[in-house]
Amino acid sequence: MQFAPTRLPEVLQISPRVFGDARGYFFESWNAREFEAVGIRGPFVQDNHSHSRRHTLRGLHYQLTRPQGKLLRVTRGEVFDVAVDLRRSSPRFGQWVGVLLSEDNHTLLWIPPGFAHGYLALSEEVDFLYKCTEFYVPEDERAVRWDDPQIGIHWPLPEGAMPTVSARDGAARLLSAADCFA
Repeated sequence: MQFAPTRLPEVLQISPRVFGDARGYFFESWNAREFEAVGIRGPFVQDNHSHSRRHTLRGLHYQLTRPQGKLLRVTRGEVFDVAVDLRRSSPRFGQWVGVLLSEDNHTLLWIPPGFAHGYLALSEEVDFLYKCTEFYVPEDERAVRWDDPQIGIHWPLPEGAMPTVSARDGAARLLSAADCFA
């Protein structure tokens, strides 16, 4: 596996070794020794599977007192996946990075605790899997608006198109009013 820091160095883009032939392909999506060597440690306590349709935007989500590290990958389709640094003490506070994850590129993304996460479904249908280092706790969940001008994410939507968002995500706080990490 190759681990490469993104523009936000704590967020890692992971390229597994893919072994393919006429039958299909095989790759390791998790190997505790290799991940631990770059500072990604379990245990992972929860696996999530999300299914979305084209232009569905989920996020930007995070848990404040029980923050989750997330190891993300797409098994069907393609997404534009985003991490936003929400650590006020970070020199990169409020900055974002976006990575294309797809069933074809097999890329994984590690988003550590302290970051918000969101994604936009680019294909007709998407199956998105992620491992979490903490359990989901509904009362601990927070969200920052996906279109916050202070963050300025460049979502790859067609000209004039609006994403499909949940009512909760549409009513999320702007970064300037959000509960953030120290």
